[in-house]
Amino acid sequence: MSKKTLIVIGNGMVGHHFLEQLVATPAAADFDIKVFGEEKLLAYDRVHLSEYFGGSTHADLAMGTADWYAENNIDLRLCEQVTGIDRDNQTITTPVGEYSYDELVLATGSYPFVPPIKGNEHPHCLVYRTLEDLDSIRASADGAKTGVVVGGGLLGLEAANALKSLGLDAHVVEFAPRLMPVQLDSDGGALLKHKIEELGVQVHTEKATTEIIEGEDARLRMNFSDDSHLETDLIVFSAGIRPQDALARASDLAMGERGGIVINDQCTTSDPHIHAIGECALWSEKIFGLVAPGYTMARTLASVLSGDEEAAFTGADMSTKLKLLGVDVGSIGDAHAQTPGSRNIRFNDEQAGHYRRMVISEDGKTLLGAILVGDNSHYDTLLQYALNGIELPEQPETLILPESQGGAPTLGPDALPETASICSCHNVSKGDICGVIDAGCSDLGSVKTETKASTGCGGCAALLKNVVDSELEKRGVEVSKDICEHFPYSRQDLFNIVKVNGIRTFRTLIREHGKGHGCDICKPAVASILATCWNEHILATDHVPLQDTNDTFMANMQKNGTYSIVPRIPGGEITPDKLIVLGEVAKEYNLYTKITGGQRVDLFGATLSELPDIWEKLIAAGFETGHAYGKSLRTVKSCVGNTWCRYGVQDSVGMAITLENRYKGLRAPHKVKMAVSGCTRECAEAQSKDFGVIATENGWNLYVCGNGGMRPRHGDLFATDLSDEELIRTIDRVVMFYVRTADRLQRTSVWMENLEGGLDYLKQVVLEDSLGICDELEQHMADLVGTYQCEWKTAVEDPEKRKRFREFVNAPSKKDPVQQWTTERDQRRPVVEGEPA
Repeated sequence: MSKKTLIVIGNGMVGHHFLEQLVATPAAADFDIKVFGEEKLLAYDRVHLSEYFGGSTHADLAMGTADWYAENNIDLRLCEQVTGIDRDNQTITTPVGEYSYDELVLATGSYPFVPPIKGNEHPHCLVYRTLEDLDSIRASADGAKTGVVVGGGLLGLEAANALKSLGLDAHVVEFAPRLMPVQLDSDGGALLKHKIEELGVQVHTEKATTEIIEGEDARLRMNFSDDSHLETDLIVFSAGIRPQDALARASDLAMGERGGIVINDQCTTSDPHIHAIGECALWSEKIFGLVAPGYTMARTLASVLSGDEEAAFTGADMSTKLKLLGVDVGSIGDAHAQTPGSRNIRFNDEQAGHYRRMVISEDGKTLLGAILVGDNSHYDTLLQYALNGIELPEQPETLILPESQGGAPTLGPDALPETASICSCHNVSKGDICGVIDAGCSDLGSVKTETKASTGCGGCAALLKNVVDSELEKRGVEVSKDICEHFPYSRQDLFNIVKVNGIRTFRTLIREHGKGHGCDICKPAVASILATCWNEHILATDHVPLQDTNDTFMANMQKNGTYSIVPRIPGGEITPDKLIVLGEVAKEYNLYTKITGGQRVDLFGATLSELPDIWEKLIAAGFETGHAYGKSLRTVKSCVGNTWCRYGVQDSVGMAITLENRYKGLRAPHKVKMAVSGCTRECAEAQSKDFGVIATENGWNLYVCGNGGMRPRHGDLFATDLSDEELIRTIDRVVMFYVRTADRLQRTSVWMENLEGGLDYLKQVVLEDSLGICDELEQHMADLVGTYQCEWKTAVEDPEKRKRFREFVNAPSKKDPVQQWTTERDQRRPVVEGEPA
């Protein structure tokens, strides 16, 4: 029997997914498959498009290879645009020739909508859709200072983040009264706006652009309908999408009133031999703007063409879980409570910046929708309640209340039914996961390979891992300790890989030892490892995308978007002249000043653009960064010791200064604190620190792995009566062994609790050198000490690094209107909600 010809027009994510599904079926053997794509590049992951600015290449984002198409006998024709469809003769036309088909699939996607604004054709007016678009944005940003994104939706905020990563002063202009109007309500949108403005992106809502003209201080000027204006060097339009349906329209297929190719439940158009999937298709008067519904359509059509008469597309879950500019945002189901009789439960913590809303059914038994801003930790549980119709607990509000108010009832993997949808992008249920585990998958990676779960938007990654871990443990399989889905290694393994192979960038590490593009778990962990191994500046070009917010700006961001500065004061010892400088700087910049519990002076209220100037003044006076923003050594607290105290038996101040200067800048899995007490009266509270030193008449006693905070733990006595040299050598070894072997974000106290063999084992390794690694540990510490640099000083002396600390490039004296102040006890502080400024 001769084969039929199947032609697919469009080589995007949905078109590629359709091919993957089809070739996995026996029906693929019945077709000669041809694929036509306009772009010159193979299908790539547009969901992670922004990572292109972080160093990812097309190869990193590509969804397949040319070899894959060849191996599956697919004739791929890139850069060959289809210009016509002849339905009567069942042919398509391209500039190259004419091709017959038996079945035709339209996977042409969509195109960015550019509002009809006068002046939008300017060369520096761009869109955000393809890699070529991103190349154009990058070129336009060269020499530019300011960029504006028109559109405050999902992609618009992604684009704003991209502009920010290019070093531009980024603005978002939104026509609606709030950001993400489709997913969020007014309270959620307002909080998201506040948080994004705290991160340095200016948001302008309820702004209608009337024209774009030449600017006076920048390339362009946007005039708004309220007679205000905004000048910018480039504009990126991200105001929604429109279905790419021109071919279908020209061939007289049934169309929606506002565009889109009408399809039925089998993804077939008004022509029985032509099908449409993805963002070009209109199903039940809906155009879906997310990849998950497109994938579901692709699976449905592959089943239909395979002869499955039951296959049908019945809609798709539009829930969304994202981290936009570092801010958690989640939207589930009927987030706007449009279901008749529905009721709302809201939790709004303005202090912490968390907003949660549940929409429940009239009888209070079913979750219909939800909105989360600022904290997505409740998302997975809420999504399962909504998707699977799980009956809500008697007090449903506990699902969104913080733990201090009762905590949410646990909905662990065991509570989910077999039909529970784990990955909506690829329609993977808990039952599917159990099935592949029973068939032999024994780790997260193999489950993902078999099911494709978490390979779409990635929003289900945490839930998937929980389910896989739970099911493996039930079957007696040891659960993987992989740091995340991108690296099949623990943090300790990654440390060894980086160190042994001399790897100096995240890009190299993930290319040679991982997969994908990284996540918020592995990127900061690898940043810490790289810093520990090589001590390069954290704002080096390759390292910037890995850092958390505080590390990025080398200061602690506070609740009103300003920053606090904590210069290092080793041992708490400070001269009167230095105290005067701190006072002068605080007075000049009107900074709130406070003595910390760690013998520091904390200076609050600096704006982003003030940071380099303040640092310069402090550096000139002999101060340096206290690393109060990093997972690194914070302070070495001390009492006054035998110099002044009647009871002191050793120079605790001198030892504290020695230890702080030795370990300053050291990056670790978590922050590290030390203290030195001059006698057993323990005025420095050394036993509550990660490393505590208490003087004896014969030397020093060393305590390790203590902790204050939420889970206080006294340190364990590790060694006694050490000389100065023995003390430092012992701490060197313990610190480096901790840095190398602890998990990410693991305090020394938890590390000790999880260390097999506990304190005795640690003593064997460090004091008896049972592993024969002590020389290496000491040498590594010596290398770090020898390559220390003050990160503030390096940043202010490098013009390129200094550019990152700009707020309003075109108006340097402009004050951020978001920051409102009042005076209390003769010092400036932020106003609280409802308080007059």
